[in-house]
Amino acid sequence: MGKYEIEGLEDKTKNLDAILNNCKLCPRECCVNRNKGETGYCNSTKDLMVSSVQPHFGEEDVLVGYHGSGTVFLTNCNLGCVYCQNYDISHLGHGQLMTETELAHSMITLQTRGCHNINFVTPTHYTPQIVKSLMIAAEEGLHIPIVYNCSGYESRSTIELLDGIVDIYMPDMKYSDAATASRYSNAPDYFDRCKEAVKEMHRQVGDLKLDGRGIAVKGLLIRHLVLPNGLAGSASVLKFIAAEISKDTYVNIMAQYRPMYRAYEYEELNRVLKMSEYREVIAIARKYGLHRGFV
Repeated sequence: MGKYEIEGLEDKTKNLDAILNNCKLCPRECCVNRNKGETGYCNSTKDLMVSSVQPHFGEEDVLVGYHGSGTVFLTNCNLGCVYCQNYDISHLGHGQLMTETELAHSMITLQTRGCHNINFVTPTHYTPQIVKSLMIAAEEGLHIPIVYNCSGYESRSTIELLDGIVDIYMPDMKYSDAATASRYSNAPDYFDRCKEAVKEMHRQVGDLKLDGRGIAVKGLLIRHLVLPNGLAGSASVLKFIAAEISKDTYVNIMAQYRPMYRAYEYEELNRVLKMSEYREVIAIARKYGLHRGFV
């Protein structure tokens, strides 16, 4: 059965599944009955929608290792980012139905192919279905680390239910300003909810730990995408991480912003990032004592 214990997973599965009757999985708290086919902001019912399942080599080196990260791209999203890089999956809903058993078998296949982890991308709105799949996969011998690769717009109560299930949390920390989060992701409470969730994630798994090969096995890895014109409020995000999480936090400060999806509608977003803007954020991170995850 590997390291995932069935005892305890069953109770958590029941608790998560019950939430779908009055959905409050994420901070939007749409309160729709997804078990009866109703949909809220994420446009998802109780049925699991998956875009792709594959070894992925475009993630952080500590996840990719030698054989790739076993990535499960989930359809739909609880955020509304106007510059979404995966808008065909997250906004347009491209994907196919998959049962929890089928997903479990896919995870075992990824493990057999040598993937170093199972990496759930945009998992928040499918947390109950994912935990059910993990319970099935555990019985079939799944033992590699589980990665929760999310937008950061999470409910602490949902993250608490994942204690002991998720090995590696990989949240975005997108913004520090409420008006900016509202304008570009329709989530004015983003930073408040993100801070609560990331604190809980760190409480559960601590700083990122690597094995002898330099591959992540447990801990917190934060992503921060630098936006043009300082729109991400990077200084406040990095100060929070250093002061209230840990100076040893692994922070991937990303420079790959491109004006995708509807970004052309916003003049301030309709250009690529300048390298000088990126270097400025790196300097801020160093000023606050952060030192892992960026060069």
